[in-house]
Amino acid sequence: MRMLNIYAMESGKRELVEVTDIAPGVWINLENPSDREIEQVFEETGIPEDMLKAALDEEERAHIDYEDGVTLIVIDIPVINEEKGEYVYSTLPLAVIYSDKYFVTVCLRETSVLGDFINRAVRNFDVNKRTRFLYQVLYVNATKYLHYLKMIDRTASRIQQSLHRSLKNTELIKLLDLDKALVYFSTSLSSNQVVIDRIRKLSVIKHYEDDNDLLDDVIIENKQAIEMAYIHREVLSGTMDAFASVISNNQNIVMKLLTAITILLTIPTLISSLWGMNVYVPMQDLPYAFWIIVGIIVAILVPVVIIMVRKRMF
Repeated sequence: MRMLNIYAMESGKRELVEVTDIAPGVWINLENPSDREIEQVFEETGIPEDMLKAALDEEERAHIDYEDGVTLIVIDIPVINEEKGEYVYSTLPLAVIYSDKYFVTVCLRETSVLGDFINRAVRNFDVNKRTRFLYQVLYVNATKYLHYLKMIDRTASRIQQSLHRSLKNTELIKLLDLDKALVYFSTSLSSNQVVIDRIRKLSVIKHYEDDNDLLDDVIIENKQAIEMAYIHREVLSGTMDAFASVISNNQNIVMKLLTAITILLTIPTLISSLWGMNVYVPMQDLPYAFWIIVGIIVAILVPVVIIMVRKRMF
């Protein structure tokens, strides 16, 4: 679904409201925009089209660009997709573009990062304070990473609970998906950190004394997310190795049990086959020949079972 939404602060209040016209001081939010919507924003704001389209490439890396008074900041944000009843974690680029009159965000889909602003879940939020708005987007993004990393850790713990009884690769594949997500998160967080460090040094971005603490919080949260992603990757990597060993060991236990059962079944089958041949066999005229043969089978099986128990084949 393509979408162009325009927001502004309600006159006399500090509340966000949706408006219909693009005017100085508004926040323009583009979600998977059409070419017509991008052209409309370009015509009414003068923001270059290549900047508006920067985040529409899923492979776009986090970076900063500046051109004719317009600043483009691309960061990676975490997203969740649901596939076959399972959550799949990945990242998408989010472009934050602002000039002295407009603040524009562009992404390929609706995101929870911007959703917190639209739903008024962020305190002290004001569209007109663009530098603070930028810092708040970065802060909310870092906290989303931390939240999703905790979700990944809980999911991995749940999978580990079935580790000891697993004979299939299903759980291992799930852990591989989580490891893949952590790779995405680690790479994206590191790229975001480079962008944050550049923002702090860029003179084209107006820095205000009141917002320095917020920027410091952004840096702390992002670095914490980087550390958490690294720790979870290390733990998950060791878990996956243990998982593979347990699956292999469980399969070996089953094979050993089946081998023992096969041996036990082979002995009576062999003896029964010998006395079941259509030729003269010993004791065929004896009235108790059947019970004698059963006794022979039991006499052989008992020591075999004792040996197997001592060898821990059961």
